[in-house]
Amino acid sequence: MSNSTVRQYAVGTVGVLAALGLWQLASDVGPLASSPLPSAIEAIQTAFQLFGSAEMWQATGATVYMALLGLSIATVAGVLLGVAIGVSPLAMHATRVPLEFLKPIPPIVILPVVSLLLGPTAGMGVFLVFIGCFVSIVVQASAGVFDTDPVAKATGESYGLGKGEIMRSIVLPSSLPYIGTAVRVAAPTSLIVAVVAGLLGGGPGLGQSLLLSQISGNQPQLFAYVLILGILGLVVQGLSQWGERRLLHWHPQYRKQAV
Repeated sequence: MSNSTVRQYAVGTVGVLAALGLWQLASDVGPLASSPLPSAIEAIQTAFQLFGSAEMWQATGATVYMALLGLSIATVAGVLLGVAIGVSPLAMHATRVPLEFLKPIPPIVILPVVSLLLGPTAGMGVFLVFIGCFVSIVVQASAGVFDTDPVAKATGESYGLGKGEIMRSIVLPSSLPYIGTAVRVAAPTSLIVAVVAGLLGGGPGLGQSLLLSQISGNQPQLFAYVLILGILGLVVQGLSQWGERRLLHWHPQYRKQAV
């Protein structure tokens, strides 16, 4: 581990401890002392208690399942459609405005309809995650294919490569960084949507646990679940970055980052 990496982790640890210290002060003697906000120590203690609870792990498993399955389906479908769009300038320009229009619309807007059709089930959460990740992956995949260096494609043609070989050997490798970035950005989004599916749609998972803690007025447990979600988000983000670097270590962009 390099000195710069150690320094980054050290600075990050100091930042976390400082934030927890400010939280503790605000809840003890600060302006939030008389509010229902639990102290950082109470929330951390409750989180450790939840780590020994089977219900918490079942909820976490349900959330991870919905996030991973929805993200996987969105990745496969999004890459296939993105490649089909990117190889055709006509399709690229025809779909650019509709895709950019759909990209910022959150899947929460269709939650009432999806919940009515599928009910408060894991399938509802998977579908919402798919909707939340699909469009951005299509946009990035199509952009990666469309922006492939024309000189590289012309060179492949001059060497007698067919369209299929050019697609497999030149276009797809060139677009992989775009796709990798899209999946890395979509990974935490999938977790957020999976939680929202339980929090607002009644589906299984940590979102439902948050809702039940709020309804029962158990503030320490509510904030303990918030901490658990934060830790899970860091794990998902770290794994997505690690996977992106491992799968694309051969690409010049990632070799530069490794140097």
